[in-house]
Amino acid sequence: MKVALIGYGKMGHEIEKILLDRGHQIILIIDKDNQPDIKSEKFKAADVAIEFTTPHSAIENIKASTLAGVPLVCGSTGWLDRLPEMEAFVTQNNGGLFYASNFSLGVNIFFHVNEYLAKIMAKLKDYSVEMEEWHHNQKLDAPSGTAITLAEHILKEYPQKTGWVNESTTDDSKLGIISIRKGDIPGIHTVTYNSPVDTITLTHDAKSRQGFALGAVLAAEYLVGKKGIHTMNDLLTL
Repeated sequence: MKVALIGYGKMGHEIEKILLDRGHQIILIIDKDNQPDIKSEKFKAADVAIEFTTPHSAIENIKASTLAGVPLVCGSTGWLDRLPEMEAFVTQNNGGLFYASNFSLGVNIFFHVNEYLAKIMAKLKDYSVEMEEWHHNQKLDAPSGTAITLAEHILKEYPQKTGWVNESTTDDSKLGIISIRKGDIPGIHTVTYNSPVDTITLTHDAKSRQGFALGAVLAAEYLVGKKGIHTMNDLLTL
């Protein structure tokens, strides 16, 4: 497939390696120095685009890619508060969008295990629940999109909790998420259930960015020729 790559940071470089290893052609790389190229004829010739940029840029890239008729895999986080707006825009303009808070196959399995565990633990009143996430010190959003997805799955099972806060808390109506930014950590997410007698811990520890990049490429392969809104649940048939 012919791919346009939007964003050429660390993730962009990892995606480039995997695309080439899998025999795909990168026909255009768009970064901060050539952003107008997203409106070029060369961009329109792509079968699919993959973007990992910033929350603000992601919104503009979704719109531009949709109007160009190029289905887009969006790996940026921090913009999902505008998801209904973007879904409507893509649908109304007959576009294709694949989004995820995390493209790692392991993390998406982790999402489902977390949801199943929350259903069990919500019935056990002696346990409190808290989350912690670690990322590299260049990550712009906190908590991470992955942490928010995990939190949403937990909150769905705890009707007494009204939301999450980005700190440790003793307020039983809130789910605490502790965000730590340090070094070059690809991503560690932990959900902890504490009781007076024991602790249950569920953790996903990413060893490198390669897992995220591979998931994004698999998503692109899946999205070619498709319209509408797609997620990792569609790709993994979960």
